Amino acid sequence: MNIPDNEFGERVARRLREERIIWLTTLRKDGTPQPTPVWFYWNSDTFLIFSEPNTQKLRNLAAHPKVALHFDGDGEGGNIVVIWGEAMVGERPSQEDLAAYLEKYQDGLKRIQMTAQDFTGSYTVPIRIRPIHLRGH
Repeated sequence: MNIPDNEFGERVARRLREERIIWLTTLRKDGTPQPTPVWFYWNSDTFLIFSEPNTQKLRNLAAHPKVALHFDGDGEGGNIVVIWGEAMVGERPSQEDLAAYLEKYQDGLKRIQMTAQDFTGSYTVPIRIRPIHLRGH
């Protein structure tokens, strides 16, 4: 994904670094969009997301790997970031990416009373999303 070298690009880079939730939109078999808030890690190349097995999200991705990701706006119609991409399910993350993901969400895991081991034992399906296009303002 080519992040522009301007104010918008700076906001995108900051949000990719600092935000904790991104909305993943997949398509059900009948074409109905299904937005889901997810935790993510951006490694400057792909998004890493985890899922529990046997979820609707995974069934959707098996049928339609094209997805959209977006952050909440500012409530006034600004600070919009939308990313289109393609998902690959089951591609194991590197140890560095897994460690960075777990570090990013250590407070979130505590809040939901899970350890990193609990999380990796329950959310066993990695999803990699390779971004194709970025838009927003």
